[in-house]
Amino acid sequence: MSEFLLNSGLTILDQHISWAELVGQLSALLVVLLADRRTIWTWPVQILATVMLFIVYMSATLGGLAARQVAILLISVYGWWAWTRHKRTVFGMVVRTATARERLLIGVAMVVGTGAFGGLLTYLNAQGFHASWNPFPDAWIFVGTLVAFGAQAVGLVEFWLVWLAVDIVGVPLQIKSGLYFSALVYVVFAALVVKGFLDWRKTALRSVQAAAAAAD
Repeated sequence: MSEFLLNSGLTILDQHISWAELVGQLSALLVVLLADRRTIWTWPVQILATVMLFIVYMSATLGGLAARQVAILLISVYGWWAWTRHKRTVFGMVVRTATARERLLIGVAMVVGTGAFGGLLTYLNAQGFHASWNPFPDAWIFVGTLVAFGAQAVGLVEFWLVWLAVDIVGVPLQIKSGLYFSALVYVVFAALVVKGFLDWRKTALRSVQAAAAAAD
């Protein structure tokens, strides 16, 4: 099945786009749109994307990005559960801006996590496992994904900024891996991420203003 998904697909401008890459990345784009609307359908669509992209990145020797899909799958299951329990009945998840402590934790997690996981991928390469041809950018995307989804699951506005940091590294990595369609999708992601951040921040500010008005 995985061979069919990788070997079959479309050819555009002499570039092969496998069904796995096409379905995976289009599903991932849909996830961003769904997340912007704070709908619970974000999570099942994300699960479909992770399965397809795991196949793609394993074939491209990008162990960090493949491991990322496994992590996203687990986080998506948690996010699905969390949003089911803590959503508003009319319009999705209650969102808020992160505290100063939470922002610090996000930054530390990105830096320390990238160093640790990049070191692990480098070690595995040295042992002959061919874990990743570009360990530290691969690790940055993996760790950033964990941090972003964790922040999204609890409704932090700043998760969009973490995604933007992931996209900035992801575009050149996808190009160097020969995954040109994925690189294009990452560019689209960046634009959607900016829109999503502005929308979520506006919603969070309205929530703060409503709470202040209710307290008066």
